[in-house]
Amino acid sequence: MTAPSTLDPARRTARPAPAGRPLAGAVAAEWTKLWSVRSTWWTLLAAVLTMAATSAQLAIYAQNANTDDDPANNPGVVDVGEIVAGSLELTQYVVLALGLFAITSEFTTGTIRTTLRCTPSRGRVLAAKAIVVGAVTFGLGLLLGTVGAVTARPVLGEWGHAPLGGTVADVVAAAAYLALVGVLALGLAAALRGAVLTLTVLFALLMIVPLSLQEPDITVLTRIADAFPGVAGNHFLAGDTEPYPAAAGLLVLAAWTAAALALGRWALARRDA
Repeated sequence: MTAPSTLDPARRTARPAPAGRPLAGAVAAEWTKLWSVRSTWWTLLAAVLTMAATSAQLAIYAQNANTDDDPANNPGVVDVGEIVAGSLELTQYVVLALGLFAITSEFTTGTIRTTLRCTPSRGRVLAAKAIVVGAVTFGLGLLLGTVGAVTARPVLGEWGHAPLGGTVADVVAAAAYLALVGVLALGLAAALRGAVLTLTVLFALLMIVPLSLQEPDITVLTRIADAFPGVAGNHFLAGDTEPYPAAAGLLVLAAWTAAALALGRWALARRDA
């Protein structure tokens, strides 16, 4: 008989949901599974290091642009929130791993069958994963936003501006953005099942397709690009008023996330584990 200590973490921690609190039990199980694997901790470390390095790099670029001999390169005083938002363009792809691996790892190892035996409702399983992934990526977003701001401010020196209220708002906005794209990754991963395929689709949705549409500088194509999740998220983070308010950008991103979850729920209900 196999010793309990050698079993997969998902198999060891999955338990039937308590009667009367099925969703709470499923959330507790998913929370335990997420934190019981080393890949979660490595992902968190990688995200922090990537955020710190990217923020420092962007701050150096801004500082150098203001001090070189070319008068055309003079962005002036830079808000730290701009550095935080810019750093997310790269760092988000590390954070997305938390969302997609929360379910693709179970498909790969076959432990999804154990999960579904403990929680037969596939919709409840996906909802529990979404709650856990959203909460963890939001908390991680707060940490990353703080790391980015703290790293960039001293590097910018006299060319940096970090009002407390505005910086806190920017950090919270970064956390909200990462929470939504993390759950978006989860929904797509539930539908596509493969980590590599899911990451490829996410990369296309968040960057490749919108950039391809924006490149010709044709108004119709640019407006289409504005409807993609990555562009909408950038409008939200930047606090833009055109082509739509920042709040509308958040809603567009939330709509993509909801659609991805709906697609994942549909796929889970119609396929064998």
